[in-house]
Amino acid sequence: MAEVATAAAAVHLTPLGGFHDEGGTTILLGPLEPGFWGFVTGHPAFHGPDPLDHWSDVTITALADELDAEACFPFGGPPYHPFIAWALRSGEAWQSPVGLLVHKDAGLLVSYRGALRFDRKLDLPAPAPRPCDTCAGQPCRTACPVSALGPGGYDVPLCKTHIDTDPVCRAACRVRMACPVSQRYGRDQAQTAYHMEVFHPSCPND
Repeated sequence: MAEVATAAAAVHLTPLGGFHDEGGTTILLGPLEPGFWGFVTGHPAFHGPDPLDHWSDVTITALADELDAEACFPFGGPPYHPFIAWALRSGEAWQSPVGLLVHKDAGLLVSYRGALRFDRKLDLPAPAPRPCDTCAGQPCRTACPVSALGPGGYDVPLCKTHIDTDPVCRAACRVRMACPVSQRYGRDQAQTAYHMEVFHPSCPND
């Protein structure tokens, strides 16, 4: 695992958990903060219609070649790899009170850029405690102005309709940012704005 972390850090990625399966190991990879966004947007592979996915493909495929592993991605399907199920198996991510994945270090800002699958068992850290269990007040529950997110599900149309009228939500999801773990994560606001724009592009007249 230390070898994976060192190689990933060289390209501003970090292991976000892993699990053993049928004699092998899957390691999930995500942004190494702070500094990920500046590194990625200045990289030659950050281009095309989906520049972050293109960078992830190029970078993690190269890592897989370096480490004798198979590269897997949450995009490029169908079929799609079950990244949510993998995250829940990792011992480092859980379902939050509002249904979104929450990670021990990234909070509700967790983003999986890809994974490495090894045909051997690697040492993995012990499972971490779920941060929501000791979160005072769980502010994520009440952060959405229109209650689009909750344990009963995610009302995506309602969320997108509200984003059109709320510049704060257009720049960053209030629910994700309310998480105390998210607030300590150190992600560049420009990256958060990028993800929001991909999720719900601005109207031409905005």
